Amino acid sequence: MYCVKCGVRLADTEKQCPLCATVVFHPDIEREEAEPMYPPARYPSYQVNHRSALTIVTTMFLLPILITLLCDWRITDSITWSGFVAGALAVAYVIFVLPSWFKRANPVIFVPVGFAAVACYVLYINLVTGGHWFLSFAFPVIGGLGLIVTAVVTLMRYLPQAALYIFGGALVVLGAFMLLVEFLMMITFDLTTFIAWSLYPLTALVLLGGMLIFLAISRPARENMERKFFL
Repeated sequence: MYCVKCGVRLADTEKQCPLCATVVFHPDIEREEAEPMYPPARYPSYQVNHRSALTIVTTMFLLPILITLLCDWRITDSITWSGFVAGALAVAYVIFVLPSWFKRANPVIFVPVGFAAVACYVLYINLVTGGHWFLSFAFPVIGGLGLIVTAVVTLMRYLPQAALYIFGGALVVLGAFMLLVEFLMMITFDLTTFIAWSLYPLTALVLLGGMLIFLAISRPARENMERKFFL
């Protein structure tokens, strides 16, 4: 018996081609349990030490932080530009690497932790540059986005069957949040003219969110979309 796709010879007991994974079917041959003609894996698999890999990644983050801090201190006798580099690397580590240290990292916990790290970094920038925009603009914007994303992650974790409702509602809320962002910008930066740029993302996000909610409510429409897009 041969594979209909790549033509390799197969045993009568093969259920799929070991080279191209094409399902084997022959109506005149009864399948029996036997040893396959080819090994299940062409290449041996190697076990990677998870802790060792994370230690190497952590070192790769720590080295640039220490080097930039030392260079900055050596040149300027103070911490100036290196604080921005070190803070950015620390935020990236908290968001992308820190959850990997845990076997079952709960995104409901680590998503707000990531937003908290971003908020601390932005607060540092505000203090170093002598700005007065953190409490009136950056903090509510980061906090609002953090609440929206955390809510979506939490609902998707415990109610995955309601994905269309969750994402649809999140898009509508995010669209309304754009109005708040523009309002905070006007207050913080003393803008006198209401440009109304937030109405454009508001309209687009509300339409997209409403479409997802409609698909969640209307089963015929949802099945029609699944057939068209092969979902």
